[in-house]
Amino acid sequence: MALARTPRGKWIEEGLRALSEGGPEAVRIELLAQSLGVSKGGFYGYFRNRAALLGEILDTWEREVTEMVIERIESGGGDARAKLDRLFTLVGTAENPMYAATAELAIRDWARRDDAVAERLRRVDNRRMEYMRSLYRSICPDEYEAEARCLITFSLRIGEHFIAADHGTLDRAQVLELTRRWLLR
Repeated sequence: MALARTPRGKWIEEGLRALSEGGPEAVRIELLAQSLGVSKGGFYGYFRNRAALLGEILDTWEREVTEMVIERIESGGGDARAKLDRLFTLVGTAENPMYAATAELAIRDWARRDDAVAERLRRVDNRRMEYMRSLYRSICPDEYEAEARCLITFSLRIGEHFIAADHGTLDRAQVLELTRRWLLR
């Protein structure tokens, strides 16, 4: 009887979880195997070495947070406002670990110390901004205002998790909804 192999995607997913929790140093083959409940020998059926896994993690993350998000938004049809509204909903409620704020922040932190990761992050950020620009320019004729809305939207996505401020009589969800409506006006 043949033993079932741990799928390649599980190694990548577990690697991203480890990266999210402890940075690239936490992505260790033996620790991943322990977390998956398998021997580390199966790892080498998919990856040459740890560096190859790290590259696959970044490839998968990049694809998930750019092209796959855009495909999901576009597949719903509608005008630019409807697409932006779906984008806010998707990134605000994502349960997929690729969208998680912890993964995003871990990769951003890694990029501060690794030029290749920094270049990839720049490519991802530029692709995200290009897409948002295309949508905001459809609802906002002023090019500078459209750019400002893009930056506010993107900054909110990345930085909202760092803000610990109270909002008077409003809770965080109410303020985020007000911001969403303001940006989509």
